Amino acid sequence: MKLCTIRSITHLLCLLFILCFSVISRAETISAAGDPWPPFLDPDEPKQGISLELVRAAFATQGIEVQMNFVPWARAIKGVKEADYDILVSTWYTEERTKYLAYSDPYLENQIKFIKRKGDTFEYGGLDSLAGKNVAVVRDYGYGDQFLNHPGFKRPEAKDLMTNIKKLVSSRVDLTLEDEIVARALINKQAPQLLDKIEFSPTPLSSNTLHVTVGLKNSLKDKILDAFNNGLKEIKANGVYDSLLKTHGVK
Repeated sequence: MKLCTIRSITHLLCLLFILCFSVISRAETISAAGDPWPPFLDPDEPKQGISLELVRAAFATQGIEVQMNFVPWARAIKGVKEADYDILVSTWYTEERTKYLAYSDPYLENQIKFIKRKGDTFEYGGLDSLAGKNVAVVRDYGYGDQFLNHPGFKRPEAKDLMTNIKKLVSSRVDLTLEDEIVARALINKQAPQLLDKIEFSPTPLSSNTLHVTVGLKNSLKDKILDAFNNGLKEIKANGVYDSLLKTHGVK
């Protein structure tokens, strides 16, 4: 009886050790998802873009490694929503997304501008200036609730920005929109000949802050976000944040 008891206790301790080790291992490595979005997320660059560099640097101060998965945006957001991935690296804020995502402190900002065909006299002057137009959007991107719900114009969807740029230059849509830095980098990389065929409206639709987000279903969401927020403060204090921005020409 005593031998059985000792064996039972030993077996229980082994199970507890394995369980604790699994939790610790997961806490040290988290999975991230996002779509190619140069120069912020770029699978073809050695360090995979400025957003990922900043996010990895912040988590690294807390002893956490980030493993990145580049997938289409709709799949990325669904995967984080269902806790198949731990974080979205670069997420714009919308009220709708707070129903299934928890947000970190902001770490960068994008200016979302309208892209038009070269020579088009359109200038953005509020949502009513889009009346009757076809404004191409990327599926599941967060352009802001007012833009997405305005009844005065159409918003045909595509899987990515380059599809929308090609629709624009072929006059299949009137406008599309994206952060100007992102749009120029992506077009220059994939179809540089199209840069001479487009222009950017100087007035942005919005300035959107970038956040790390975690699905509300993820049991580690609070720990993950606390780790990032604490790490972000640390890299801002020690100069790493400013150094990375200068390296990428953002500051």
